[in-house]
Amino acid sequence: MVTLRQLRYLTALARHRHFGRAAEDCAVTQPALSMQIRALERSIGADLFERRPGEVVLTDIGREVAERAESILAATRDLIDFARHREVLSGVLRLGVIPTLAPYVLPRVLPRLQAQYPALRLEVRETQTKLLLAELARAELDCVMLALPTEAADLETAALFRDAFLLALPACEALRLGARGRISIEAVDRSRLILLEEGHCLRDQALAFCAPPGRDQPTGLGATSLATVMQMVANGYGVTLVPEIAAAVELRDDRVKLLRFAEPEPARTVGLAWRRTSPRKRDFAALGEVVIQALGVVAANGRPAETPYAIELAAGGPGPGSKREAEARRAGGEHPVP
Repeated sequence: MVTLRQLRYLTALARHRHFGRAAEDCAVTQPALSMQIRALERSIGADLFERRPGEVVLTDIGREVAERAESILAATRDLIDFARHREVLSGVLRLGVIPTLAPYVLPRVLPRLQAQYPALRLEVRETQTKLLLAELARAELDCVMLALPTEAADLETAALFRDAFLLALPACEALRLGARGRISIEAVDRSRLILLEEGHCLRDQALAFCAPPGRDQPTGLGATSLATVMQMVANGYGVTLVPEIAAAVELRDDRVKLLRFAEPEPARTVGLAWRRTSPRKRDFAALGEVVIQALGVVAANGRPAETPYAIELAAGGPGPGSKREAEARRAGGEHPVP
């Protein structure tokens, strides 16, 4: 008889490809894990792994069984969630957030979330999109805040707000490029574009807007955080794209100025993603509403929030996200929060 414990051990071994690391992940001894894997193979009537010195490799049928096991375990966790969470935003909620959102969104959202839903215990995981989506599929996370769209299967999404990109550049260059107000994407020197390292969705978005095939390619410089990128800009190494939501935090150096792009502004749509089978869709809708209210942004469905999100442009004049700009901003996204 196949058990959930065996399926959990199977998915851990498929993920780590090593009996010792899989056993440690499951908090059991290696012999205990190995015995359960053997019992599972006998129940199924097929070898799921090839044992090699120092590693294990999934067989073709093992790969298929492991994928199905992931789905079964996720559905089991969703069943438990359904029984436990009768009230909106109560109990444990495991939220994944990408690094280009977490430092700028969470400080505003967490106090309001705690005040409105004191029975909620939020557990936050911050890492890159690919890892978050993998953990979401394995039901290690309940939902993820990220840039939409996502190509991951078996997920539902809800757009929260549109986050425009601003050009960050050395102050000595700002007067020349910004003399006529907004600048065009074509005016950006792509060979001087500083990006985050591979794996960050913000890097891919910047490349899509600023470095189409056949054009000058960005500098080889890369960083793991926006704070590092901004320091490189401040010291004259190049220019970069900054999400508007991050500008108030990251613009801390007088040597850096921000300019807004001409219409149509490059932007990303920020939203939530969760498994289609999750029973906590009311929780995610409520979480989305708290995010919109806490940030004071215009919701992706065009509904204004309580107060406009405002940043003053360092060079003076109407700041990115000012009330006048917020009123003129077009709403984006396909699936707004109800």
